[in-house]
Amino acid sequence: MSKLKDQVEDYLRYSQLERGLSENTITAYRQDLMEFISFLEKENFESWPTEAVDIDAFLARQKDLNKATSSISRMISSLRKFYQWLARQNIQKLNPMIEIDSPKKEKSFPIALSENEIQELLNAPDVNKKLGLRDRALLEVMYATGIRVSEAINLKLEDIHPALRLIKVFGKGSKERLVPINEVALQWLQKYEKEVRDPLILKSGKYNDYTFLNSRGRALTRQAVWQIIKRYCTIAGIDKDVTPHTLRHTFATHLLENGADLRVVQEILGHSDISTTQIYTNLTQKHILQVYKETHPRA
Repeated sequence: MSKLKDQVEDYLRYSQLERGLSENTITAYRQDLMEFISFLEKENFESWPTEAVDIDAFLARQKDLNKATSSISRMISSLRKFYQWLARQNIQKLNPMIEIDSPKKEKSFPIALSENEIQELLNAPDVNKKLGLRDRALLEVMYATGIRVSEAINLKLEDIHPALRLIKVFGKGSKERLVPINEVALQWLQKYEKEVRDPLILKSGKYNDYTFLNSRGRALTRQAVWQIIKRYCTIAGIDKDVTPHTLRHTFATHLLENGADLRVVQEILGHSDISTTQIYTNLTQKHILQVYKETHPRA
């Protein structure tokens, strides 16, 4: 096996020096290939397998060890690149990896907050402080409209139409859409604008038409919104992995749970393909089953 290990080290040196791969990538390749060598040792191989069935046996072993699909996909990628290198080095011409398909990706369903959790999150900012009031308005708008974080930080005052209860949003591909906004979110917006934003603009002496500003009077960044949400999740005691996109997921899930039409939700979210919106129906199925169990006399 020492010959195989030496070849792996040669390949890793080539990958680092010639291809310029990062140390983390090299470490991942080494881990995958050494695990493959360990399997070959147990199966008494003295050279690299040339049959796809042997590779399949190794991958089946990984599944038996409850390795994640993503980990197995990475192993396949590592082996595929390594066998290509073996062929280029004239070490082994036969490449069994051409017959190996990557496993289908597991569907990962988006995380959504419960109605109680979202209320705790919305209540977390201290609205007696200027930035707390801004943050409350930001969170209210994101939950009320389901807009993306990029759409929130680029929202301008002229895009807000309180009388119509609509905001104009520029989404992916600069596609424009009108999104409903509720009265509660509008009230927080108006309070933030009057008590925080307008005085901040006057103090800075620089006009800025973006709605949500930082303490220096500049538009918020994506990273800032991410940090804001993480901070208030900690304050609210929410231990889920919440991101700005979680508020969008939560918005869509709550609409569907309360009887909204899928096509309407698609339009509000700005999805060009309804299949993108349909992922939320998987979340609401759990809610439907729970309601059924709680309400049907024989459930």
